Parts: sequence; structure tokens; C-alpha cells
Amino acid sequence: MKKKNKSFLSSELSKKEANQEFAKFHVIPIPLEKTVTYGKGTRNGPIAIIEASNQLERLSQKTEPIKKGIFTYPPIDCKKNIVKVLKDVESHASEIIKKGKIPIGVGGEHSLTYGMVKGIKNSLDINNEDIGIIQIDAHADLRKNYLGEKHSHASVMFLLASEKFKIFQIGVRAISKEEIKFRSDFKINFVDANQIQKNKSIQNIQLPENFPKKVYITFDADGLDPSIMPATGTPVPGGLSYENAFKTLSMLTKKRQILGFDFVEFSPIRNIPAYDFISANIVYDLMGIIESNN
Repeated sequence: MKKKNKSFLSSELSKKEANQEFAKFHVIPIPLEKTVTYGKGTRNGPIAIIEASNQLERLSQKTEPIKKGIFTYPPIDCKKNIVKVLKDVESHASEIIKKGKIPIGVGGEHSLTYGMVKGIKNSLDINNEDIGIIQIDAHADLRKNYLGEKHSHASVMFLLASEKFKIFQIGVRAISKEEIKFRSDFKINFVDANQIQKNKSIQNIQLPENFPKKVYITFDADGLDPSIMPATGTPVPGGLSYENAFKTLSMLTKKRQILGFDFVEFSPIRNIPAYDFISANIVYDLMGIIESNN
């Protein structure tokens, strides 16, 4: 039986690059699936992504993030209740930031973003409103208390916005009236998918002048069009292309410090490894954006 890889890009890592103290990028596998309401499988996302990452090349665009080192932790125990799981995620992210490293959450459902962002903030001498969250997603995730669960994957941005974290949403195309109201109440800035499609250009997308210089990226798999990424619980038509997603992120994060990021809501499709590989590319290309900004 073939042994499963347990570390992101372990096939390419030198001993030095794999060293926990040396590595800049610290990957936290988070197989969380507690509040998923339609297509299942997010608990299988991290292991599929890590396995597929071992088919990647060292180069990401014009950068080589692996040179700065990648360390992968054992998966978070997600058998506990969701509050305890998120506390564990928070603790991991906090310790990584204290060491001056970049925490990367590989999920897992979108609820995990709350733990990641809270952990990062807790280790920095800044206010919540000093962290800006750039969200690529088909959904606003601004439900107040979805199906009786405030930590629902559909409520994660409501929780963060209500705690005064700044949010900029890209690619949303499935939203409720309640969420439109909360967008206004929380002064959330956004560029929805239909705006991008209508303008046929991403060059005019800009963050508000007062958006924080320290940012966190949360990349939901369903932010991409289903023609590229059907391996997610709710693949909403009319999404972003891979190219546009990364051009937009590269453009918006110039002259900003990326504190960390996550990739969420990926649900592998059995016997179709292509989407595992695309997901691994997303994670590595996000590392590449961080390196490009240095």
C-alpha cells in the first residue's frame, strides 16, 4: 500500500527547507466538517491537497516560495465540538505568528477562518480593525445564525465583521437579503462576480484608501467558476477564472503585509485528482504572492 505524504510539497523540500525553525510557511491541515449544509467532503480536503502538492514544481510564477521553507503540522483534531476546534486553530495560528512565521489554514469548511484570524490578532499588538480580510467566495457568509449555529460556515464573515475586522469581498454571486443588509451595516466593501463580468476587467478593482495595511486572505474554492472547480459543496455558476483571481489578489496586496491565509470548502471528487492538484496550486500560488510582495 502506498504511503501517504503528510507534508505539503515534501517531495521537493530539502532538509533545511522542511525544518520547523527555518520554515517561513507553516501549514495547518484542518479537516473540519461540522456545519456543511449541502455537498459533503470538506474533511477530506487537507489530505488530498497535501498529497497532490507533491506533484508541484518548485516555481510559482516567477517566485520559488519553497526556498523560504514549508513546515506542515499534524492535522487538527476535528472530532471535538466546533468551539473547541476553533480554539485549537486559534492557538496554532497564534503560536506561528509569535515565531514570525506565516500561518496557512488548509481546510476544511469556512468556519475555520474565524479561528485563524483570531489567533493571528491575539499575537499582534493591534486592534481588530487593523486587520483587513480579503475574501474570494461565491457567498457573502454573512448569515447571523445559520440553522441555529453561529459558527456556521455561512456565518463566519458575520462573526468577524461584528468584531470590527475589515472585509473586502470578491466574486460573490449568491447572497440573501439579510446579508445585503449586513454588508451595509458593517460597511463591507465588495466587487461581486457580475460586476467583474460586466466590466470584463479587473484593473479598476481597488481596496478603499482606509483599508488596513495588514491583510489576511481567505480563498473559498467556490469563488472560482465550477468549470474550473466543481469540487466544492455549492459550485455556483458565473465565478472567477483562476487567472483573474490571482491577478486581483496580486494587485490588491501590493504594498501590504499578508499575515496569513486559508483555502477552504474544497471537497475532493473521488478518482478525479485534477481538482486536488488545482487546490494545491492555489495554496502554493498564494505563498508565491507573499514572496512577490517581499
